[in-house]
Amino acid sequence: MRAMSTTPSPRPEGRALDALRPVRIETGALKFAEGSALISLGDTRVLVAASIENRVPPFKKDSGEGWLTAEYAMLPRATHTRNQREVAQGKPSGRTAEIQRLIGRSLRAAIDLTALPDRTLTLDCDVLQADGGTRTAAVTGAYVAAVLALGRLAMTRDITTWPIRDQIAAVSVGIVGGTPRLDLEYVEDQVAEVDMNVVATAGGSLVEIQGTGEKRSFRREEMDALVDLAFKGIAELAATQNAVLAATLEEVNQALSKDRRKPAAPKPEKDLWGRP
Repeated sequence: MRAMSTTPSPRPEGRALDALRPVRIETGALKFAEGSALISLGDTRVLVAASIENRVPPFKKDSGEGWLTAEYAMLPRATHTRNQREVAQGKPSGRTAEIQRLIGRSLRAAIDLTALPDRTLTLDCDVLQADGGTRTAAVTGAYVAAVLALGRLAMTRDITTWPIRDQIAAVSVGIVGGTPRLDLEYVEDQVAEVDMNVVATAGGSLVEIQGTGEKRSFRREEMDALVDLAFKGIAELAATQNAVLAATLEEVNQALSKDRRKPAAPKPEKDLWGRP
């Protein structure tokens, strides 16, 4: 078995092995969407729109539950060379379909669909610029967009139970040059011996792991090291999510607190009308 190197090669921009790229999440990036977020991780940028419709797919009809689904696409010049739009090919590629399912599964793990009866929440994730980690950035940004959209429903009293069960974020990790690294960018991803995408809750529970030995097999202790590294990055991403969502969550809490107040007991009729 190959041992981990003790002299790792330097990372782009001198970034530490356990450091995320600079993270920024902008909310309200789109005027008309119920919720939207533009997430940047280094040079990777993903725009997420959350839309809510008063309908559900046929398989959810009369179930008492809502539905959540996701779509993912990459702009033609999000990469070094132009890619053909998938709509011109008539169907999404296998990679796109896989990523869409990942995003949908991840967010459904975080949201109680019984609190959204007869509604569909659609998360459109469009990659504006790709420099590694687009699917994990999409999951992290989709959580923010979803909270903003659901927050709007709560503040207008269209829902009375908060649907968010867990805070979700995702990050890529890998082994490059024999050493685990957090948040791989494109030049690292291309030469990684092991590549892994991790989705987890802010509380430290795993939602999904996608791990592949790209150039070699990897040992259990190497996998554990990568997962520990991913949890560190997810905690930092969750802190960024909380910072941009703080005001919205405070408004939601106030709105739902009003709905939880017990109504005053009705007055006796004689007290209501007074003496004859």
